[in-house]
Amino acid sequence: MASSTAFSVCPHDCASACGLDVEMEADGRVGRVHGSKDNPYTAGVVCAKVARYAERVHHEERLTKPLRRKGKKSPTATRADFEEISWDEALDIVAERFTAAARKHGPETVWLYNYGGTMGLVQKGSTRHLRNAMGYSRQLDTICAWIFQQGAKAGMGKMLSVNPLEFRDSDLIVVWGSNPVHTQVNLMTHISAARKERGAKLVVIDPYRSATARLADTHLQLRPGTDGALAAAVMHCLFRDGHADHEYMAEYTDDPAALEAHLKTRTPEWAAAITGLSATEIEEFAQNYGATQRALIRMGIGFTRSRNGAANIHAVSSLPAVTGAWKYPGGGLYSATAGQFPMDVSEIHGPETDTRWLDMSRLGPILDGDTGLLGDGPPVTAMLVQSSNPAAVAPESGRVRKGLMRDDMFLAVHEQFLTDTAMLADIVLPATTFLEHDDLYTSFGHTQLQIGPRVIAPLGEARSNHDLIAALAKRLGADDPAFQSSAWEMIDGALKKSGFGSADAMRESRQIDVAPDFETSHCLNGFGHGDGKFHFRADWASIGDDLEGMPELPDFADIIDEADAERPFRMVTAPSRNYLNTTFTETKTSQSQEVRPTVKMAPADCEELGVIDGDVVRLGNSCGDLAIHVEVFGGAEPGVVIVESVWPNGAFIEGIGINLLTSSRPAKPSGGAAFHDTAVWIRPADI
Repeated sequence: MASSTAFSVCPHDCASACGLDVEMEADGRVGRVHGSKDNPYTAGVVCAKVARYAERVHHEERLTKPLRRKGKKSPTATRADFEEISWDEALDIVAERFTAAARKHGPETVWLYNYGGTMGLVQKGSTRHLRNAMGYSRQLDTICAWIFQQGAKAGMGKMLSVNPLEFRDSDLIVVWGSNPVHTQVNLMTHISAARKERGAKLVVIDPYRSATARLADTHLQLRPGTDGALAAAVMHCLFRDGHADHEYMAEYTDDPAALEAHLKTRTPEWAAAITGLSATEIEEFAQNYGATQRALIRMGIGFTRSRNGAANIHAVSSLPAVTGAWKYPGGGLYSATAGQFPMDVSEIHGPETDTRWLDMSRLGPILDGDTGLLGDGPPVTAMLVQSSNPAAVAPESGRVRKGLMRDDMFLAVHEQFLTDTAMLADIVLPATTFLEHDDLYTSFGHTQLQIGPRVIAPLGEARSNHDLIAALAKRLGADDPAFQSSAWEMIDGALKKSGFGSADAMRESRQIDVAPDFETSHCLNGFGHGDGKFHFRADWASIGDDLEGMPELPDFADIIDEADAERPFRMVTAPSRNYLNTTFTETKTSQSQEVRPTVKMAPADCEELGVIDGDVVRLGNSCGDLAIHVEVFGGAEPGVVIVESVWPNGAFIEGIGINLLTSSRPAKPSGGAAFHDTAVWIRPADI
């Protein structure tokens, strides 16, 4: 039984950033974790995997001491392949190797690679500060929402969103390219309330029958990457049938006449041939959307993870600009709220340098010596990886593994578990979980600024990201005051600089709501472009330089990895319910829920290949091939296959995971990882 309750914030790369109430046992261990009822978005709800976070914090395989590799690098390394050393010895080795590499090649040879293992401002941002202080290579964070952001910028000028609490005011909710039952469970709480209290209808647009699609009133199961065609055809119907708000467009958009003329040929029949939907399905959706003032679209990240993802986002975000749904409570777009937090993090990040940028989604070819990506700079010969597991999650994981195993590559990994990346490290450093350090959290799914004080002492000798960076900075000769400050002091400074008072005061309040007023969040004071208008006419050249095939007006961009005779299947790698990328893959409960990696295939495809449920097949393309078990799945259309989650490589039959097959070829116009844009062949396996 819990003896007390502490509060915290979920740090993971999820829109919800849940406020948490953490049960504390009498022996000081963490108990059950609950969603905070004080946070109006969290509303007392938390996903099952975080509810049982004690299983992860107190896991017997947690790393608690620094380790040094004893022999050659191996993708199947175990604890026995490493020896324990002291923190001083480990940090000295890392500093010496970074210094030697910089002396030989210049400081840009060092890459501090991190991402969303924690979304806290201090524990994530400190790494960026050390990059800047030392003149190391900078990192383009393209692996998650980059394409989403570029597409939103084309139309809206920047990322704009209504408050998610407005879902309760909606009459028609469109979840487009997202599966919140798996990835944003709190959102389902607000959607369910709207359905119960207002009779709101739920439309889900997704290439397979996801857990969310199974709950929908209507599921539009389109082909992967064809969202722009659907959006264009819907807008064709809106103009044709009198649902376009010409008065709104005259005030708030750039060129509605050109859009209307452009859409004349984008008929439901045209889109049906591209999307696989029927013209009737498209007509009915357009009618329902156009006739409903309080229509709110949840634009998910999923449908942007395609080489035409930015064009898809631009097209979908145009819909409420045509109908004027932005004018109404419960109408408009819910995309990402990250830009609504007026935080000054300059002291956390430090002054920006002008060193080269390296694209984290293209880690494989960069480590393989691609001169086009390295530019005029040196090869990457030294890395520190924090809050990421690129050997499993980065595209072309075969090339990533090969690059990390290079003899001339020094790799240090700061981790909680011996992940696929940590297995390849020269030095492994034990990391805290969020319950063992202080941090400050914004969100890209709601408007609560939250503080997360340390709840328990670090396990063993684990250190936080900030503490590691500060200790390493001292050895490297970086003397910025940030590296001499505690995480709590950094939080206090950022809050005060942003006008939010002290960290101690916020500890009492837990959270501050930074939500803009209705007019601002609904863009009634203008969109993010200089002219204040939504741009139907996209200026892609201002966003990137890979412009071939990018449509000026909302449309289907035919630049995806199409299926063909050699690779007749399109593969989507969607998130699972019990894992978050490779986080939680080490916990036994999540493992028991997910069982094993499978490829979900339509019954007709299985019959044609002569395979049944549980058989092993080979999936492949020019990046490689792997073995995986079949799951016969009635929720997939023929020609589309789904592999949920990012399992560790070791969970696969041959020790290499699904991102072996995802290409690092970037999305247009400015890069980004196209995880759901992969054509593959499938054959019965001789195993």
